[in-house]
Amino acid sequence: MDTSESTTGNGTAAQGDGQDGTGERGRGWRRWAMDTRPLRRPAYRRLWSSTIVTSVGSQLTAVAVPKQIYDITGSSAWVGYASLAGLLPLVLFALWGGAIADSMDRRRLLLLTNSGLAVTSVLFWVQAAIGLDSVFVLMALLALQQAFFGLNSPARNASIARLVPADELPAANALGSTVMQTGLVAGPLLAGVLIPVIGLSELYLIDAVALCVTVWAVVRLPALPPLTTAAKSSAGWQAIAEGFRYISLHKVLLLSFLADIIAMVLGMPRALFPQLAARTYASYGEGLALGLLFAAIPIGAVLGGLLSGTFSRARRHGLMVIASVIAWGAAVTGLGLTTNLWVAVAFLAAAGVADMVSMVFRGAILLSAATDEMRGRMQGVFTVVVAGGPRLADVLHGTVGSALGVRTAIAGGGLLVVLATLGLAVVTPALRDYRI
Repeated sequence: MDTSESTTGNGTAAQGDGQDGTGERGRGWRRWAMDTRPLRRPAYRRLWSSTIVTSVGSQLTAVAVPKQIYDITGSSAWVGYASLAGLLPLVLFALWGGAIADSMDRRRLLLLTNSGLAVTSVLFWVQAAIGLDSVFVLMALLALQQAFFGLNSPARNASIARLVPADELPAANALGSTVMQTGLVAGPLLAGVLIPVIGLSELYLIDAVALCVTVWAVVRLPALPPLTTAAKSSAGWQAIAEGFRYISLHKVLLLSFLADIIAMVLGMPRALFPQLAARTYASYGEGLALGLLFAAIPIGAVLGGLLSGTFSRARRHGLMVIASVIAWGAAVTGLGLTTNLWVAVAFLAAAGVADMVSMVFRGAILLSAATDEMRGRMQGVFTVVVAGGPRLADVLHGTVGSALGVRTAIAGGGLLVVLATLGLAVVTPALRDYRI
């Protein structure tokens, strides 16, 4: 990697510190624990530290919005409509945001979008505090929030390759993903405890305060302007189209997206969790079963992140993606075949570990295989795939589950993931053979 792409907070190149990871981390339990080398880079450490706060705060809003909509309407359908209202802005602005991130200083873009997210959270708080009780206002604010998120995410993720050296990208992705997955577990639990005590409006306010921490962290980042003059072009639809052409010409990038689509669309059974809890695992208590099913994958992902030292130094990134997606499919297949809740939770936790490994190395491939002037657009497409895949899976699994039965839909989907990924690895070796 060009040293100009690996800038730390004090303006020096993010070179190694003379340790190859075989010293103090090479013996005993330390070799298995989370790889924390990227935290030695001041700029990355600031960005990561802010994520600790905002990953929990964002989940407070993620719980508060559907809760408030359901309280107003008494209808789960409106909760679903609100989710769709946020999807289109996320897709459009993630693609556009990726092009913008390649044409301007990414630090400046992060400042603008994080400030926009903070203002949106304040508006959520205001409408709840004054008792507006308008579903349409909530949906409009949700659309605005997702638009800012779509603009923010590509710039944030693309910046990581400028803050840490190439060999630490998997470790950096593991650190970030672990924090986000921890937020998926802790945020909803904290929201459940706080709602009866302080109410919904204060949850929005907490999220706004957390976003101010992110703004502060971004202010302290180094400037991240485009590295080449050619990158300083307009961020219109032509730039977005160039991003898709770039993907089509770089097979390893295209295959990394395809691997995630296979895993999520064919093998994400979350839409069937309520029915599993109500019927298959009813004897354990429907509420307990539902909570465990939804929490198991994030818990497994956090566990995978805490033990990321076991895999973060692997150099065959493509093979790690293929292996982890196959493991995900096998775990989902096991979920569909069991009638024991605790075995089901174990399979889902194993799927969470596999998903963490997949996220780490897909993210590393996107940052290492793409040039800096294209990283924003690659991250924009990545955001769309990550957000859209599970939503398509909800429709697919819900439909197939109603027609063929829940367990058949889950086990069949997992098996299809395994077969499709094996076929992908055999037919197109570009991903299988990719390494740094």
